Amino acid sequence: MKITPLPVVALLLALPCAPRAETKASDPKAVAVADQVMKALGGKKRWDGLVGLRWTFGATVSDTVRSSRRHAWNKHTGWHRVEGKTRAGQSFCFIHQVGTERGMAWMDGVAIEGDSLQKLLKRANSLWINDTYWMLMPYKHLDPGVTLGYEGEMREGGALYDKLALSFEKVGETPGDRYWVYVNREGHRVERWEMVLQGDQPPARAYSWEGWEQHGGLWFPTAHRQEKINMLTNAVETVKEFGPAEFAAP
Repeated sequence: MKITPLPVVALLLALPCAPRAETKASDPKAVAVADQVMKALGGKKRWDGLVGLRWTFGATVSDTVRSSRRHAWNKHTGWHRVEGKTRAGQSFCFIHQVGTERGMAWMDGVAIEGDSLQKLLKRANSLWINDTYWMLMPYKHLDPGVTLGYEGEMREGGALYDKLALSFEKVGETPGDRYWVYVNREGHRVERWEMVLQGDQPPARAYSWEGWEQHGGLWFPTAHRQEKINMLTNAVETVKEFGPAEFAAP
């Protein structure tokens, strides 16, 4: 199963206080909804002050695990660690500083160097982009380069939603991606997104945002379902301080 990287401004996402810089083309009503979402998540001040996170990203199909990898990310320094296994069964550990060429990589415990290392560091960055966006997209509505559109009210199953459209200006690995986000007006929580990724054709694919948990005063989703598929973003930990070895070696 291919997990397609999603668009994010890599360097700015790594900074603790990325400036509020949604594009001028953003709809003020959509921006107001995004502000409500951030407040319901725990607030911008608490999010900016968060040192870092650990979490597991994975995918299950019919309850069978197809992929799983563990992340640690220091929001304030940009250092990121991801480890897991490839489809061929090789264990990997990548440690890199997001938005830079600094990093290390190990495959089956063997340190990688040279051109092969650079390729793996690019892979590590792509994993970080993909796996953070599946969990943290609601925190990133107002990031630089994001254009927010408002597509009206939607009523489903007795709930009223504000529908936001997300597009991107020359940012991320796939700036042609498009997303539509459904925010429950009662609690200002994201409950679903739809996507048409760069190079794909409509109709959009839809995944739920559910299993919300609170950690360190902030809320995070743990599951995203589409029929038999579940994209997991679980085992979440908020981190106040990382030990010196976490971004040094496997």
